[in-house]
Amino acid sequence: MEKPVIADKSPIPVELKKGETYYYCTCGKSSSQPFCDGSHQGTSFEPLAFEAKEDGTAYLCACKHTKNPPYCDGTHNSL
Repeated sequence: MEKPVIADKSPIPVELKKGETYYYCTCGKSSSQPFCDGSHQGTSFEPLAFEAKEDGTAYLCACKHTKNPPYCDGTHNSL
């Protein structure tokens, strides 16, 4: 199994709008972090579609090792 690229070792704050669907990058190669730009093509990775549950700032994982994707769970502190 391929391992994702660690895009950053801190979460990325993003403004989300309730009810909108977003596509989270799982491979770590996207230049549009934390969102997918198609850079996973040719890999075993697929973007993770998720719907925002509320308006506001969310902290999305950039290390790609969270146990609660797409949200940061602090795993980057142990990498």
